[in-house]
Amino acid sequence: MYYGEIKKCDIANGEGVRVSLFVSGCTHHCPGCFNQDTWDFCYGREYTEDTEKEILEALKPDYINGLSLLGGEPFEPQNQEVLVRLIENVREQYPQKTIWCYSGYLFDKELRGDSRARCEYTDEMLSMLDVLVDGRFVEKLKDIRLVFRGSSNQRIIDVKKSLEKGETVLWEPKIRRGM
Repeated sequence: MYYGEIKKCDIANGEGVRVSLFVSGCTHHCPGCFNQDTWDFCYGREYTEDTEKEILEALKPDYINGLSLLGGEPFEPQNQEVLVRLIENVREQYPQKTIWCYSGYLFDKELRGDSRARCEYTDEMLSMLDVLVDGRFVEKLKDIRLVFRGSSNQRIIDVKKSLEKGETVLWEPKIRRGM
């Protein structure tokens, strides 16, 4: 797996202050995508053990709320095996931190049902996520007022509650903004 960037102090891609990993490789090719360079599966740097150590170290401070996985597309089958290992290590070392993932694939139709995204790692990866922002970016539905998503068709899903209930449950923020 390759990755385009690691942001060690990100406040745009999930609740609180986060470490964000932008993986490479995406077959969606959404018009207006903010990160087209990462469509290429070989863009950026190769993900290594040192990369994982860097991410785990960046998650150490108490002010870091968790990890966000973006892309590219984290749920491309070529990326899932490496990401499952990373998520397992994050869960082991930092069980109090949340893990968010952004995917153009729909949770209920493509990640839980039959699709090109499904592979032997998909269910395991989903089981370790706290929040999934799903749905392709749609340029005509872009709204800069939206929190943690780019277009109004995208959903912010509480993955744990959704898996427990067997239906899609939308995420409720823990941090209240601008009252």
